[in-house]
Amino acid sequence: MLEDIEKILKSNYIFNNIVLVSKPKIIKVSLKLDMAIIWIDIWDAQSGSKAKGLINQRFNVGSFITTIYGTNMNPEVPQCKNCWKWGHSASVCRIQGAKCIKCNSPHQTTHHCEFVWYCKANDKINLPRLETKKGKPCPHIFRCLNCKGEHQVDLMDCPF
Repeated sequence: MLEDIEKILKSNYIFNNIVLVSKPKIIKVSLKLDMAIIWIDIWDAQSGSKAKGLINQRFNVGSFITTIYGTNMNPEVPQCKNCWKWGHSASVCRIQGAKCIKCNSPHQTTHHCEFVWYCKANDKINLPRLETKKGKPCPHIFRCLNCKGEHQVDLMDCPF
């Protein structure tokens, strides 16, 4: 998906003299909406003349019209270290305590294997489950709270 966005940007004439400093960042507005915000960081002069020339420009992406808006430097959207959702920091989070980045249960990530049932031994089932040894990484597949992908919620490459 990032490659597609880069191709669209490079193929549009308004980006002819623009050099991207890093890969575009895609942030979905919501899982239920088909809208996203794409952050681009460009190489520019100290005066910001290239960025100023892009602001309020419109261009087509398929059948959609997009508008370029300016923002402050380093517009990183914070990810809360309590609940792991995007858009706010832990200092203003509404939940009490912390959630695990692996399973999203109410415990600290360092205590993951001690608290979740699938990391504890169980010899009463058909295929006995062995305990995840202390200090060893959890071998189970995780689901991201944000995109529902098979990775930890703090993965930098998460498409959400």
